[in-house]
Amino acid sequence: MAHFEPPIHWKDYEDIALKLYERFGDEFNEGKIYRIRFTELIEWVLQIPNFEGKREECNEGHLEMIQSSWVYEWRDNQK
Repeated sequence: MAHFEPPIHWKDYEDIALKLYERFGDEFNEGKIYRIRFTELIEWVLQIPNFEGKREECNEGHLEMIQSSWVYEWRDNQK
């Protein structure tokens, strides 16, 4: 039976961060994550399987939260 994953939306920062970490791993460290252009970040989030948010629903606050959640995810995996 397939594992059901609930849809992901813009406010699911931790889920998005986990998916980005799974995709990029240690290719992006803390400094690099904070330097990612928001235009690029939006594209990557929209490519996440199960992501159901719309581009026009995204705002700067969402992107900042995604970046900081991604940094925490990255840090957790450095131990």
